[in-house]
Amino acid sequence: MLKTRFGIAALIYAMINAVLFGAGLVTVLLVPALAKYAMELMPLLVVASFITALPIAWLLAPALLARFERRRLAAS
Repeated sequence: MLKTRFGIAALIYAMINAVLFGAGLVTVLLVPALAKYAMELMPLLVVASFITALPIAWLLAPALLARFERRRLAAS
């Protein structure tokens, strides 16, 4: 079960990371006070999105697994 959860979390990690980075990038570029410091904030944004995506992917994986299990049980 843990191996499956880890596999699902690894698959969705990149997507979650991309969404978090994109949302942060749009925020930084649209807020004029932050846009002045965009070049300094980009590395922080990259690191923050990498770190923040880990627990989100780990917490989301069981929900995706449960959805698959429900569908598999309904088919049998």
